[in-house]
Amino acid sequence: MSGSSRIVQISLSPGGVPKRAVPSARVATLGLEGDVQRNREHHRGPERALCLFSVERIRALQAEGHPITPGSIGENLTSDVVIQVTRYTAPCSNITGSFRDRDYARVSQKRHPGDSRVYARVLREGGLVSGDPARILSDDEAVALTGSR
Repeated sequence: MSGSSRIVQISLSPGGVPKRAVPSARVATLGLEGDVQRNREHHRGPERALCLFSVERIRALQAEGHPITPGSIGENLTSDVVIQVTRYTAPCSNITGSFRDRDYARVSQKRHPGDSRVYARVLREGGLVSGDPARILSDDEAVALTGSR
């Protein structure tokens, strides 16, 4: 991410998808306050506190004809919080409405490398505002901010 990267949308829901845009949110170790997951066995928890997806990938999928929009496949986002990406997010049938021909595997890392959402752990809680800058920290910066590797 370059210095000009920004949070495009913060999304949450009272349960399931799509998640809806909010102007700001507080991030805690288990995710965005006010965000509820319908299936907590496969979603949420410290290793899956946040789900992130690139607006560039959303635009590319829209260009392929998919009706995907920010938040429609369950992603939220980040800023003055510090997060650590933990794994790729496996797509599930709950997000079929965001894809032409209901092909939700279109965001599967195994089938389409680089097109997947990712889960993240929250290392430092804080607030988010849509439009906040975002950047990738070096390992040394992350250690300085969190005190751990």
